[in-house]
Amino acid sequence: MSSAENLIWWHVYPLGFVGADTTGADRTPTTRLPALTQWVDHLLELGANGLALGPIFDSSTHGYDTIDYFRIDPRLGTEDDLVELIEAAHAKGIDVMLDGVFNHVGPDFPALHTARESPSAAEGRLFKKDPDGGLVAFEGHGGLITLNHAAPEVAGLVTEVMTYWCDRGVDAWRLDAAYTVPVEFWTTVLPAVRERHPHVYVMGEVLHGDYATFVRDGGMDAVTQYELWQGIWHSIADHNFHELDHALGRHNTFLDAFVPYTFVGNHDVTRIASQIEDERHLPHALALLFTLAGTPSVYYGDELGLRAVKEERVGGDDAIRPSFPASANVQEIPGANTEILSLHQELIGLRRRHPWLHTARTRTVAVGNDVITLEVTGASGEALIVSLNIGDEQVRIADPAPGAYLAGRDCGLDGDELVVGPHGWTVARRR
Repeated sequence: MSSAENLIWWHVYPLGFVGADTTGADRTPTTRLPALTQWVDHLLELGANGLALGPIFDSSTHGYDTIDYFRIDPRLGTEDDLVELIEAAHAKGIDVMLDGVFNHVGPDFPALHTARESPSAAEGRLFKKDPDGGLVAFEGHGGLITLNHAAPEVAGLVTEVMTYWCDRGVDAWRLDAAYTVPVEFWTTVLPAVRERHPHVYVMGEVLHGDYATFVRDGGMDAVTQYELWQGIWHSIADHNFHELDHALGRHNTFLDAFVPYTFVGNHDVTRIASQIEDERHLPHALALLFTLAGTPSVYYGDELGLRAVKEERVGGDDAIRPSFPASANVQEIPGANTEILSLHQELIGLRRRHPWLHTARTRTVAVGNDVITLEVTGASGEALIVSLNIGDEQVRIADPAPGAYLAGRDCGLDGDELVVGPHGWTVARRR
């Protein structure tokens, strides 16, 4: 397991990536995971060193309706195929994360069948019930039945699942819908897993609320920084950097307790290139992702500037979860923009050269609707200046005094001032 300080994840939704049918109509066993192995070199060329996999366990449709936690989805392949992918990744210094869907199960989960057929059966203890004794669906999704996290049997099951796959080489876990699971549940499960695998990285999906308390009380390493995600894309799209300024204030307080998992895209949201309609401003979001504190993640296809909108309907996630060619050739991907790929590589390279950014604090030097200038400072006093301009007027920064220019577009040094042109951005050292 690499140190979180050095990790940059490439996040993939496997069923979509390999072109498997996710409607449940075709669950024909097919060996598809080796196609993902072909993309390991792309991950490295991007500058990442972590492969974050979406759900891979046997499921009825989209992966989040689990049938069997101990079996790889037959639409992807077998356990041996996953182990080969993990070993191929490890051989090149890449960590592997799995998606643990431990809040709920799907309609074809065997114990659920038993509980429905025999209400008095012991299997019924695995599932949460309402006051009338009925099974509780997850957030109104009738096909997803919530587990009973107060039951020792559920804690035992999840502990066994996490340990089983860590034994096979898994380095990290994303805990799906962690925000809805009682935090006490994780304090039972995670210490037991870490007793055998002390270095496993555990990140919980949490949308909003008291992130720091959740991490502390749940015993996790991190949670998803949705507040920062919202602050980044929305402030740029709406020309309101005051929103980002507020999010950064919150981000600083989180860093006193943990280092968040940061992103500008994932399998559940409209792609960043579609959130920010003015393509001139997409680089501004990327500059923030790779210069702000956190453990960054890049959702597959975002590094190519792909566009897609999430829709609230059956199949509404399909556009944001596309298939990639087995050839591992980005030129074969419709809509791929290699300039955006180069920009990701440039900014990831910058972050690699400044590893202290992992825990850096951010101070807003100046903020307006169209302009924000940040001072990003490490624990030992190292500092960068990040200035973003989405307006039509030139911006000049003299304080803090800029040093060497590191990255940017339509910007440069003019004597003792850092100049950012209309719709430009820059990253420079602080003198």
